[in-house]
Amino acid sequence: MALTDQVARRRVFTGALWVLQVGLAGVFLVAGLTKLTQTGPALLPRLAWAPDVPAALLRAIGFSELLGAIGLLVPAATRIRPELTPAAASGLTAVMALAVMFHLYRGDNAFFIPAVLAGLSALVAWGRSRKAPIAARAPVR
Repeated sequence: MALTDQVARRRVFTGALWVLQVGLAGVFLVAGLTKLTQTGPALLPRLAWAPDVPAALLRAIGFSELLGAIGLLVPAATRIRPELTPAAASGLTAVMALAVMFHLYRGDNAFFIPAVLAGLSALVAWGRSRKAPIAARAPVR
């Protein structure tokens, strides 16, 4: 009975990680594409801080978020280099931690969303590296 409970809990945790990965990937995909495709005035209603940073930094953040979104899903889903998924989640955690510090430095209250995203990304990084890693696909011979 105990083994069955353990297997059930592992399946629930694995399913929760997948849901979290897909959700985070969606958030970071939209955020990254927005920062990459829109100009300063179009970003102002969504990102009040956008005019305060150089355009190149804004694009670099967007590119990082876009790559992170891809890294959260593609390696895990294809099982090709699945160890890249926790690496992507760790990278997104770092980007969001920097965003929290930036917002705190500015003295605005917009630090809450990046803080939550950092925590969720850290959970995915831990879960996919320690608790429920995804096995790599066996090589085709």
